[in-house]
Amino acid sequence: MNGSDRGSIARLLWESARSRAAATALVERGRETPYHQLMSRAAAIATALTAMGLHPDDRVAIWLDSGLDAVAAFFAVAAVGGIAVVLGETLRARQITHVLTDCGASVLFTSALFAGAQPSLDPGATRLVLVEDIPAAGDFAPVARQSTDPVQIVYTSGSTGRPKGVTVSHGNLWASTRAVTAYLSISPNDRIAAFLPFSFVYGMSQVLCAIGTGATLVIERSPLAAQLVTELRAQRVTVLAGVPPLWLQFLSVPGFRDERLPDLRVMTNAGGHLPVVAVRGLRAAQPQAQLFLMYGLTEALRCTYLPSGEVDRRPNSIGRAIPGGEVLVLRDDLTPCAVGEVGELVFNGPTVTLGYWNDPETTAQVFRRHPQRDAERVVFTGDLVRSDADGFLTYVTRRDRLIKTMGYRVSPLEVSDVILASGEVTDCVVSAEPDELRGQRIIAHVVLAQGGAMERLRLHCGLELPRYMQPVRFEVRTSLPRLPNGKYDVAAVGLAPQS
Repeated sequence: MNGSDRGSIARLLWESARSRAAATALVERGRETPYHQLMSRAAAIATALTAMGLHPDDRVAIWLDSGLDAVAAFFAVAAVGGIAVVLGETLRARQITHVLTDCGASVLFTSALFAGAQPSLDPGATRLVLVEDIPAAGDFAPVARQSTDPVQIVYTSGSTGRPKGVTVSHGNLWASTRAVTAYLSISPNDRIAAFLPFSFVYGMSQVLCAIGTGATLVIERSPLAAQLVTELRAQRVTVLAGVPPLWLQFLSVPGFRDERLPDLRVMTNAGGHLPVVAVRGLRAAQPQAQLFLMYGLTEALRCTYLPSGEVDRRPNSIGRAIPGGEVLVLRDDLTPCAVGEVGELVFNGPTVTLGYWNDPETTAQVFRRHPQRDAERVVFTGDLVRSDADGFLTYVTRRDRLIKTMGYRVSPLEVSDVILASGEVTDCVVSAEPDELRGQRIIAHVVLAQGGAMERLRLHCGLELPRYMQPVRFEVRTSLPRLPNGKYDVAAVGLAPQS
C-alpha cells in the first residue's frame, strides 16, 4: 500500500492514481473506469463541496447507488477534511431523516433517481446536492489531516434498536486497510469483488483495499447468487468477501459448488459466524482459494483473522488478533479467562474507533480503559468467545443472545450448526421465547433443502443434541429475512430472542 498510516485516507486514491493512472480502478455494468478518471471525478466533487463552504469536520451524507460516484464521493469528502456518512441504498425517508438529524449533516449528496424515489423526504436544514449537477472532472489536492481526525460516521444496522453512529478516524481506516491487505497479500494484479453495501464496514473495506493497492474493484449488486457467480467468472475475480447467508447461497449454486473458479485465490468471511458445514463446503467447492475466517465489528473495524493454513484444523475459529492488535477474553470482574472458559472479547489496537457520535454515555460503556494498562483504550465487544491453548478464539454468541433454558446457557449458533450439518436444510436461525418451566424455549427457523424432511431433521437433532439444546419447535420458512448488509435480521418478527 502506498503512503503511511498518517494523514488523510484520501491519499489512497490520489497516490494510486499517480502510480497507476491508466490501470482499471472500477468495473461496473461492463464499464471500466481508470484510476486517473476516478481521481478526477473525486476532485470535481471535492471542488464543489469546497465552493459550498464546507468546513473540516462538517458531515456529508452520501446516498447513492454503489458505483463510481459513490466511491468518488467518499474520497472527495475525505479530501476536503469532511466526515462522510454513507447511507444504505435501501433506506427510506424516515430512516434518512433520522441519520441526517442525528449527525447534523450539512449536505446530502444523492442522485435525481434516489431523491425522486422518496418524495416524502424532507432534508430540513441539510442541503440537497445532486450528483448530476457536479462536473465530470476536476483538480483538487487533499487537505492535511491528522490520523486522529474523524473521517466517517458509520451507522449500525439498527437490528437491535435505533441506529447509532460510530465515529471512525483516518488512522482507523489506514490501520485496518494496511492489516487486511498484508495478510491477504493483495496486489495491483487482484480483482476484488464488491458485492456488499459500501455503508457496511466490511463493504467499504473492499473499496479501501482495492484503491489502496491499485487493484481493480468489481462492483455487482444483483440479488441473485447465480448472477453473482456468473460475474465472478466473467470478471476473473481473485478476491471475494462474503457474509454467512451469502456463502450459503453460493453453495446452493452449481456453478460455484461444483465448478472451480480458476482465478479465485482468496475468500474471506466476516459479519457473522460461518457454520463448520459451510466452511468445509467452501473448501471443497473452491480448494484452490485460500479461505480466511475473520471477526470485526463496527466499533473496531477488523479485530481477528484465522490464517488460511489453519482453517482445515480449526474450522470453527475466528483466529487471533490482527497485526498490531491485542485480544483479551475477560470475566465479568475483568480478570482473564482460563483456556476454554467463555468470556467477553475485548479488543485493543489501532482500529478501535473514536466512539459513538454525540453519545458520550454509551461511548463510556463500550469504550473503556485497558484493564491492565490504564493509559490505553479498548472496546468491549459484547461478544462471547473462548480461547484454546494456542490462543485461537472460537466465537460463542452475543452476550445478549444467550438462551437460558432448563438451567443451562445455550448459544443459538451451537444449535444452528448442528441443524445445518443434517443436510436437511439450507438456512437456519435459532431464537428463543419465554417459557414458564424452562425459562426460555428454543425455536428453530429453517429453510428446507430440496428433498429435506422434517422427520429426519428431528431425528438428527435428537441424536446430536442433548435434550436441553433441542428445539421445542421448528418453523419452516421459504426464506429468512436479511438486513441490507446481508446479515440475518434477528429483530424480524419471530426471530428476536426475548428476555
